[in-house]
Amino acid sequence: MGKAILEVRNLKTKYVTRFHEDVYAVDGVSFTIDEGKSLGIAGESGCGKSTLALSMMGYYFPPLHYISGDIIIDGKNISGLDPDVVRKSILGTEIAYIPQAAMNALNPTQKIIKFVTDVIRAHDPKADKKEIRARAEARFAELGLPKDVLDKHAVELSGGMKQRTVIAVSTILSPKVLIADEPSSALDVTSQKMVIKMMRELMEKGYIKSMLFITHELPLLYNVTDDIMVMYAGQIVEKGTAQEMVFDPVHPYSHGLMGSILVPEEGTRGTKLTAIPGTPPNLKKPPQGCRFAERCKYAKPECRYSAIPERAFEEGRMYRCLMGVDELKEEYSHE
Repeated sequence: MGKAILEVRNLKTKYVTRFHEDVYAVDGVSFTIDEGKSLGIAGESGCGKSTLALSMMGYYFPPLHYISGDIIIDGKNISGLDPDVVRKSILGTEIAYIPQAAMNALNPTQKIIKFVTDVIRAHDPKADKKEIRARAEARFAELGLPKDVLDKHAVELSGGMKQRTVIAVSTILSPKVLIADEPSSALDVTSQKMVIKMMRELMEKGYIKSMLFITHELPLLYNVTDDIMVMYAGQIVEKGTAQEMVFDPVHPYSHGLMGSILVPEEGTRGTKLTAIPGTPPNLKKPPQGCRFAERCKYAKPECRYSAIPERAFEEGRMYRCLMGVDELKEEYSHE
């Protein structure tokens, strides 16, 4: 087992609505990412993936609020730090975040070099323009981006080039952890491949030490990350290697998620697609028992009322269900 770069322990965060209602979007999430490893988080829209990403930055602003838990980056606990401290000493250097549709956030009136300058000077106000330029040109060249991109405005770049540029700018300070939220969505297949190739290069060349990749496309993670976690209604319901999660999911939600998605990999072709019935629970009042019980065709009466603990099985695998692994696989074999 390698050195842990990112540890999240029992993290709980919530949104507070304008009617002063609490929405428990992240509820007791724990995981670890080792140096040199990548972890994917999958789940349908609204399951808490993006909120988890925001929560891990340690930089909270309304309506998102921290409740409890620890976020430890390379041995440093950033939970509960003053927002100004987080912004000046954590964001960009310890951890970097690429939000959904990040490429659309680029100011169209500014050249790309201005964004690079802003990021570097946020941590080193006295940084020289020539040094910044040289650093940016060297990094862009390393990542296969033309240096003339630095002198262009965002509107002059294609969607794929904008997204790759955002990634390059976000990682210019070589953060230890990179969180990428749907970085390849809304792009054509060719651009998606180039974005994923670039993110792999960031890991291989040591510009980042670990990566968290968030998407609703579970099969995409098979080609990108080492391990995959599946999230549902604010909780992690299963974790395993990418191979295990795509070809041998155990939790009923993970199994249903894979069964409702077209997957081109050998061994899954020809499988009949089936939709998951129902809708996720209201997280203003989370269910007492299993959060997936109302949609699960294998649910028993006790599933709705009993606390569902995480259960470890095999090496490094985890799932959250009252049913045993063999019992679940027996049920799946009759489908």
